[in-house]
Amino acid sequence: MLKQKKPHIAISVGDFNEIGPEIILKSMLEVDLNRSTPVILSPKKVIEQAVDVISSDFDLHFTSNFSDVRDGVINILELKTDELKLTPGIQSANSGEVAMQAIEGCIQLCLKGQADAMVTAPISKEAVNLAGYEIPGHTEYLAAQTNTDSVLMMLVSGNLRVALVTAHLPISKVAAAITKDLIKTKLQILGQSLKNDFGIDKPRIAVLGLNPHAGDGGVIGMEEIETIAPVINEIKAQSEDFSLHGPFPADGFFGQKLHTKHDAILAMYHDQGLAPFKLLSFGSGVNFTAGLPIIRTSPDHGTAFDIAGKGIADPSSFKQAYKLAVELANKRISEDRTN
Repeated sequence: MLKQKKPHIAISVGDFNEIGPEIILKSMLEVDLNRSTPVILSPKKVIEQAVDVISSDFDLHFTSNFSDVRDGVINILELKTDELKLTPGIQSANSGEVAMQAIEGCIQLCLKGQADAMVTAPISKEAVNLAGYEIPGHTEYLAAQTNTDSVLMMLVSGNLRVALVTAHLPISKVAAAITKDLIKTKLQILGQSLKNDFGIDKPRIAVLGLNPHAGDGGVIGMEEIETIAPVINEIKAQSEDFSLHGPFPADGFFGQKLHTKHDAILAMYHDQGLAPFKLLSFGSGVNFTAGLPIIRTSPDHGTAFDIAGKGIADPSSFKQAYKLAVELANKRISEDRTN
């Protein structure tokens, strides 16, 4: 019997002036290095500062070449920078530039097959923009860098999975962006991900409405009648790969615990899905990007500049993000060996 490959997990350091380096290293204290090999992309100085903040012992291996990555230790694949100004709690072009270098490096490791998954620490969109990058978020950037036309932002905590039709979009633009084609695409990505990534044979998916009370029969909006319901009915008629239900009024859906009766929920916009998700799971949620050719997870929180450098950041969500990345990587490795 062949021994299964141990997955290599690439980790982007995030914005080094926030809690990213701290939560990464705190999470590494509990990683079973016999089951996966972490590779953190970061400048050496950033990791050394985080070690001082945490005041714990780490078995670190610094290298500038992926071919020198070792099993059984925490690998730091060093990013070279012309200058490095560590100013915890302060957003800067310098930290934004390093954050993007780390993300780009992780993507390339995954595309080349050197890493089996990537986990991204939080970034500051303001710092990234100061560095000259114009991106709305990780999800959109990953799609562009992997030449993926459509991806899906999905938040995961155990059996609770909430996906979004629109993600980092101003509320003023949401209604116009929600089309039949977009909803159909997102539902198809969600259904396939639930089957392929999470091993659910016939996923049960709930779809939320856009308007209060799901439009109340057209009194408070027509999107449910004209756009959302027709897509649900069309997919139902064409495929039995997954079971669709809705559109549900968003305000009462989670309060009535209807999420426990479905394998995933498709929300129409960011806060409609993420506000209840974080209320139910904050600290254990994971952001997973479905539809990519590579595996990417991240914690479900932001940068927390206000507590940067204080050693008090909670690594729980990052631990779960790393754990899910390993699980999904092992599943793909097993499938590749079978095929």
